Amino acid sequence: MSFRQQLQHGVAIPAHPLALNAQRKLDERRQRALSRYYIAAGVGGLAVGVHTTQFAIRDPKVGLFRPVLELAKEEMDRAAKPLVRIGGICGTTKQAASEAELLRVLGYHAGLLSLGAMREASEDEMIAHCRAVADVLPVVGFYLQPSVGGRVLRHSFWRRFAEIDNIVAIKIAPFNRYQTLDVVRAVIEAGRDDIALYTGNDDSIVADFLTPFRFDGKERRIVGGLLGHWSVWTHRAVELLERCRNADATPELLRLGVEVTDSNAAFFDAANRFRGCIAGLHEVLRRQGLLEGLWCLDEHESLSPGQLEEIDRVYAAYPQLNDDDFVAGHRDEWLR
Repeated sequence: MSFRQQLQHGVAIPAHPLALNAQRKLDERRQRALSRYYIAAGVGGLAVGVHTTQFAIRDPKVGLFRPVLELAKEEMDRAAKPLVRIGGICGTTKQAASEAELLRVLGYHAGLLSLGAMREASEDEMIAHCRAVADVLPVVGFYLQPSVGGRVLRHSFWRRFAEIDNIVAIKIAPFNRYQTLDVVRAVIEAGRDDIALYTGNDDSIVADFLTPFRFDGKERRIVGGLLGHWSVWTHRAVELLERCRNADATPELLRLGVEVTDSNAAFFDAANRFRGCIAGLHEVLRRQGLLEGLWCLDEHESLSPGQLEEIDRVYAAYPQLNDDDFVAGHRDEWLR
């Protein structure tokens, strides 16, 4: 099965965190352990060099963009099954095209294209930018919510974006139902059955999977997830996707969706406009023994006041959602 076929079938793709030591330097052993954890959990791919990996890895003084991509590649090379390999792409066109070329050289299948650097660009300029990157590497579009650095992208943008030949998927993450509908409607109108729809809507993961979207007499489903939320409790996330695949919206599944959203609110620090989102994920991985601490490249990035208590609360409220036992049974093996 090609990576495009895997994407269209629908797979779980966690956004890969960055493992640092107390000196805020790369902890290679734990970085590899995270990749091994996700692969053992049954994911269908990894997304590396994205927001959860910390955009500051691109800083020349940090110099971690290529090393982190290479470590994940080496672990995916060892996997028993083929995995979808997605790398993050940022910046204006020159930087984005250069990052796409690096991903291509390293054997990544596609780039998750952030438009965060194009916040003041016109629609024509954004489409030209996307085409330039897609000329280098297949692209996964990314609708990032404005509250964390994205911008509102109208239906007209997504309609034109869906006409670019080398678009293979779209991560829909505006945390907004109106804007989610804009993307799905645009893809259907463009007749692009080959563009896979992925949720990044952390506030409605289960609802996205259960919704049959119908426009102009044609129906599409969101088939998979590319989520920072899935960098924790990943074994359960893989099970969740299979449980929701082409399922009807039963009361039980809708209740499950509430539990997942409540957990995400704690991990991602929704109460504080997501300021502690990366540290929250690190805290879960620290509890499981996969990370040594919560360190981020930015020394000011940490848990928000009250966030630790919220993580305690959802751990106690939803024990069926964590995969602590799975991790405990394999952690020493992954850390070798």
